[in-house]
Amino acid sequence: MKNLKQQIDELNRDLAAQLPAAVLEVFAQSIQDLKGKNIEGKSVGINAIFPDFSLPNTANETVQLKTLLKKGKVVLAFFRGSWCPYCNLELKALQHHLKQLTDRQVSLVAISPQMADYSKELKADQQLDFDLLTDKNNTLAKQLGIDFGLQEEVIPVYESLGIKLPVYNGNDSNELPVPAVFVVDTGGRITYRFADANYMNRLNIDELLEQL
Repeated sequence: MKNLKQQIDELNRDLAAQLPAAVLEVFAQSIQDLKGKNIEGKSVGINAIFPDFSLPNTANETVQLKTLLKKGKVVLAFFRGSWCPYCNLELKALQHHLKQLTDRQVSLVAISPQMADYSKELKADQQLDFDLLTDKNNTLAKQLGIDFGLQEEVIPVYESLGIKLPVYNGNDSNELPVPAVFVVDTGGRITYRFADANYMNRLNIDELLEQL
């Protein structure tokens, strides 16, 4: 099986061949703008205490961080939404390595601002065996400093591709989280963090496993 980086490289080639040059240019400029804001550099870092949370899963059950931490370490993966092909590749890669996490008594949950119905569909389509939680209005992402507003010039391009964030997220803010992955130890402290405003870049899962 190809690793996550190889799959992303393949996806980039496919999208470059399929999408108009003007669309690719808007995306590139958007990423450059976000990187210039240094969102990941200003966000919560290693050794910080991760905010406790209570978020609903796709079965409308409340999942609490403090409950998960009683079982062991927790991996928290923030993704933009089921419409994002890069996020889908990352979630499938995490699913592929799920046993290696559970064998270490590590819980995995993925978090996005999209409404539960979309996450429920994603969970079934991708056969994911871990919880997908809804961070309504990016409330938790804002606490972590990994949220951002999609630029005005990018919104119509997304919509032309059928991606209407107000529909997915149930609000009109057009806000998203920077893709990020955190490892939280049983004391609630962050021991590993990956965050990158360039959504095409994703974590090295082997590196993640080494941190556990």
